Order: sequence, then structure tokens, then C-alpha cells
Amino acid sequence: MTGIIRVEKQIGQNSLILETGKIAKQADAAVVVTYGDTMVLVAVTSAPPREGIDYFPLSVEYRERLSAAGKFPGGFMKREGRPSTKETLTARMIDRPLRPLFPEGYFNEVQVMVTVISADQQNDSDVLAMIGASAALTISKMPFQGPIGAVRLSRVDGKFEINPSYELREKSDFNLILAGRRDAINMIEVDAKQISEDVVAEGIELAHQSIKTVCDLIDELAAKCGQKKEIPEIEWDQQIADEIAAKYTADLGQAYQIKSSKSERSEAVKAIIEKAEEIYCVPAQGTNEARCSKNLFIRIFDKIQRGIVRQLILDGKRLDGRGYTDIRPITCEVGLLPRSHGSALFTRGETQALISVTLGTSMDAQIVDGLLEEYGQKFMLHYNFPPYSVGEVKPIRGPGRREIGHGALAEKALEQVKPNADDFAYTIKIVSDITESNGSSSMASVCGGTLALMDAGVPIIKPVAGISIGMIKENGKYVLLTDIIGDEDHFGDMDFKVAGTTDGITAIQLDIKDASLPHNIIVEALEMAKQARLKLLDTMGQTISAARPQLSQYAPKLISIEIDPELIGKIIGPGGKVIKGIQEKTGTKIEIEEDGTVYISCVGGDGHLEAKKIIQAMTEPPTVGRIYPNARVVSVKDFGAFVEILPGIEGLCHISELSDGYVKTVDSVCKVGDEIPVKLLAIDDQGRFKLSRKAALAQMKTETESGK
Repeated sequence: MTGIIRVEKQIGQNSLILETGKIAKQADAAVVVTYGDTMVLVAVTSAPPREGIDYFPLSVEYRERLSAAGKFPGGFMKREGRPSTKETLTARMIDRPLRPLFPEGYFNEVQVMVTVISADQQNDSDVLAMIGASAALTISKMPFQGPIGAVRLSRVDGKFEINPSYELREKSDFNLILAGRRDAINMIEVDAKQISEDVVAEGIELAHQSIKTVCDLIDELAAKCGQKKEIPEIEWDQQIADEIAAKYTADLGQAYQIKSSKSERSEAVKAIIEKAEEIYCVPAQGTNEARCSKNLFIRIFDKIQRGIVRQLILDGKRLDGRGYTDIRPITCEVGLLPRSHGSALFTRGETQALISVTLGTSMDAQIVDGLLEEYGQKFMLHYNFPPYSVGEVKPIRGPGRREIGHGALAEKALEQVKPNADDFAYTIKIVSDITESNGSSSMASVCGGTLALMDAGVPIIKPVAGISIGMIKENGKYVLLTDIIGDEDHFGDMDFKVAGTTDGITAIQLDIKDASLPHNIIVEALEMAKQARLKLLDTMGQTISAARPQLSQYAPKLISIEIDPELIGKIIGPGGKVIKGIQEKTGTKIEIEEDGTVYISCVGGDGHLEAKKIIQAMTEPPTVGRIYPNARVVSVKDFGAFVEILPGIEGLCHISELSDGYVKTVDSVCKVGDEIPVKLLAIDDQGRFKLSRKAALAQMKTETESGK
């Protein structure tokens, strides 16, 4: 390949442009993808396999340079550091459709590096990164069996939009990211506001047409580059493979039919493999070389295990004895953590999630600073996968990509049913600790998260449940499996996670190990997931079916009011004096947004209600006939007292209006600094306020006697 090569096609509202040969020419291949004014640079490189490696070491790194949007990083450090959650999730999204398209046994190191070099803040760079990775791998010498295309689709006012802008996505009720080849798709990401299975299937079918167009564009680029693929030699010894299979298939078949528990089944399989390893991977006495390398041994046994598990399932024998559509036994418990604002324990078979919910104020929102304008995230779910959940010992070094990805999926599923901020202004944090795992812990987090939210008194729109659908496909025959366990996921072809309510879908994540998935299987899997979801929701509803009417006594009490933004300074006061005084007096925290929204919170007591009255009184104009119960005397004269009814607003309470009896001197009734109740009798033509303590006392007495 020599010179600069450029191809383009119209997709959605803009032209998709692919260019190579200009930047990063020492990489195996590099492509710049442009859509609107958003540009990403994708470079791919490879290296020989590391000694002893027994897996495909594909690494994908995605980075957003804030300079691409003309921004400085926030905070003290001005150099971008570790990847953000958005960058981590995008890297995972690029990886998932690419990985199945490399040949089995290919262990060369492959690195995909994506850098966002221009961001127009209208067109997201994530889909462009997926397209660029596919294009770069396609024009490289690596044995990538692509290309794949990628597209985003949203539904706005009932109309589907291809590659919509950020603004359109905010208005949509259905968002889809799809990746795949011409013949079928191999990755789905969905977030939706309780959308039906029919709409999801229709959107997938429409988006796939754009994927075909993207694949055509990549093929056009590859044809102009004229690159030839390298066909790798994969280590294999059929004679040893046949010998091992003949010796151990029967024993492994029996081990995999142990239905009692995952641990017993795993121990039985492990014992067989360790016994065989001593024979084939350890040099025999008098020899210097083993009959089989460790890597080849692992691959042979993996192939045997895969064949056994798949055949058992195709024959109608799931590893734990269930039918294809059966869900494992479920138990639900709520309110088990006394100091959490809400909690739940959700157990499905040998998968268990311990969930807690914490309610906070807007000050507790997560500040997100990326290519778009900085914003506060007020709904979040953090997922933790401790090693003890699968009986392992590992160091804890913070959340990995898998934990971030699983948490984001569960968060997306639940966020669609969060209450409107005007009705429930709290910041909500959900933490899911996986205490036991044997398949689909992210969907357990969705179910447990729903229970914990209702236990916390969060008025969610509807309960959400999630389930994973698996697949075994051999020689034109396939079976779909509800609620897959770990081995069915590992040796199967698909992990199709679907979450939603009784009314529709809120989130989907599809990963497949096969090259692609036909549309008819997607439709069938969606219906299967719906039936399982309805069963789950029914079971969950027997424990708790709606949000508790009261929040936990340990949760902050939070209310919000709207004021004129021009009055914000009045509430704050010089140097914050006024707002600090209100907070100290009422025992509250007060947060004021630029648009005039005031959040008032307190823990214990009713200080938030008292602070609300004070702020309302300060921001509402003085009203004739209104009583001001805590008006402050600011000066005393012979003829009466000047009283401050609101900050900066004073009126005169004449001596004749101080009491219904004779008043000899004003200071016999009140002194400077006293708080007295007064009623606003009138406002004269010059804007002066006529106040009466006498009228206020009389009205307050009448209201007390009448029980008001």
C-alpha cells in the first residue's frame, strides 16, 4: 500500500469517511474515521505469542483526548490519567464483536489503540471507534475474519434515526448499538424506556441494513489497499487429541452430569484433568520431553469438554438437570441491613447478590467530566465481584473492566424506571456485591437492585427483572437456554441478557462466540426472555411489590422548592451569612442551583420544613393580611417599633398596634432584637408597611381555639 487512500459513504445525516496511509504508518494498520467533525484514530499492531500463553491476548484501549473538544481536564492535574468509565465501557464494546472473528488457537498479541482526536459534541465517537477497529484489522495482515460494521439507532417520536446526535438521543425512548457482519449480527447494546420486543426486533433489523453499508465501505478500502492476509499455523496433534478423547470422554461425561452443585462438578472435572496432565505433560522416566505441551493439552481438553457439554444439552440434559426454559430456584429478602437506607438479598441457584441503596442530596452526585459538558450523575450502580464468590483467592486492585461493564448494564436497566427528579430529588447509589456466582450475576444485580430500591422507599415506575438466555448451535440445530449457568456460558455460543418490566424492555446486552447470529434466533430469544422475566417479577412481587411508603429513619429528608434566580443572592447573603444562619437555625443543608432550584435536607426532625418556610417567606413578596410570626424588632421609637418581617424589608408597628390594652412605652412591650408576631395591615402609596402585633395575636388566638 502506498499513498493516502480514502473512501466515504452517506450513512444517517453525515458522510462516513475512512482514510489510511497518512497517520501512524509504522503500525500494522491505521485508519482515521470521520463523521461530522468527530474524528477517531485507530491503530492496530500485533506481536508473536508470549511463551506459555493459552488464550488470545487481544487488548483494546480507547482514549478521549479532552483537547479534541477544546477542553482542559478538571481538577489539579491537567494530564489525562486512567481511563474514565465511559472509556472503559467503549473499549469493552469494541472488543466484544471483534474477539470471535479471530481463528481458534491464534495466540498472537493484538492491540487496538483508539484515540478521539476531534469531537464535535454532536456525534458520539464510540461507534466510529468500532468501525475504525474493524477497518484497521481488515486491511492489516492479521487473520481477522471480518469486516464488521457498527451503527447506533434511536427512536424519537416514533421514528427511527440512524446515528442520531446527542440531542436526539436525549429525546429518544429507545437506543440501540448494533455490530455484526453482512449476514448477521454479533453484538447488541440497548437502553429503552419499557419498549416492546417487537419494536426492538424491528430496530435491530433496520440497523442491520446500515451495517451492510459500513461493511461495503470497509471492503472498498481493503480492495484499494490490496493487503494479503497471513494464515497462521496453529499447533495441533490430532493423534494425541484422539487418544486423550478416547481415554477421558466417558469420565468427563459422567462428571458433567453431577447435578448437586457447581463445586462438586468442578472438582470431579479438575481431578480428571490433573490425572491426565501427569501422563501427557510431564516427561516420562528416561525422557526429556513430554508427549504434549501444556498449551496444546489445555486446548485439547477444552475441545473435549466443549463437545461433551454441548452434546449433553442438545440431548436435553442440562448440567443441573433443568429443562431448557426452567429458572433456577429463587429466594428474595429485603431489609436485612438495618442501617442501609434499603437492602436486598437476591439468590438464583448458585448466584447471589447482596444489594444496598443509599440516598443522598445533589451534593452527593458524581461529577462526570468528559468530551461533553460537565454534569452531575444522580443515579449510579456499583458492581463488585469479590474472588470468594467463585471460591478463589486474588488480590483486590479496584474495579476491573468486567465489573465496570456489568455494573453499567444493571445501572442502565434500572435507571429507566427511576422516579422523576421533581418528585424524588435524591441522589441514588446502588451497590451490588456478588457473594456467590454461577452465571449471570449482572441480571441478579438488576433483580436485587429493584428489591432494594423498593425497600428504600424509592417510588420507581415499575419493578425490573433480568434474565440471560444462552444457546448451543451445532450442524444447523440449535437450542436456547433460559437462565444459563457458568459452564453453559463458557461452552455455549451466546449470552443474551435482557432486562425489563411487565410492560417492556429497559436494557439488553448480547455477546456471542459464534461469528454472527441470525435475526430469527434474536426474535425467539427475546420472547423466551420475556416469559422468564414475567415469572421472575411475579416471584419478586411476593416479597415486595411496591415502594415502602416511608423512607428509612437514617435517610436524609429532602425537599425542593423553586425561586426566582434573581433572588438567589438574597438567600445566600453577603459572604454566605444568610444561608449559613438558616442552616444553623434549622439544622439543615441547603443547596441552590443556578436555575433557582433549592434543595433542603436534614437527618432527623423537621428542620427541612422550617427552612422551607423561611426561604419561601424571604422570596415571596409581602402580602397584606399575612402574619409574620418571627419578625425581628430593629429599632424602637416613642411612637412605635420598626420591625423586619423579611430580610431587608421593614415596617412600622405603631404603639397603638402593639397590644389591645394601653401601652405606656414601646420598650415595655418589645426591645431591639426581640422576635414578635406581626400582621401586615396595609401598604401605602409610598410602599410603606403598616404592621400590627395586636391583630396578629388576636388572629393566632382565634386559629388556636378553632383548632386550625
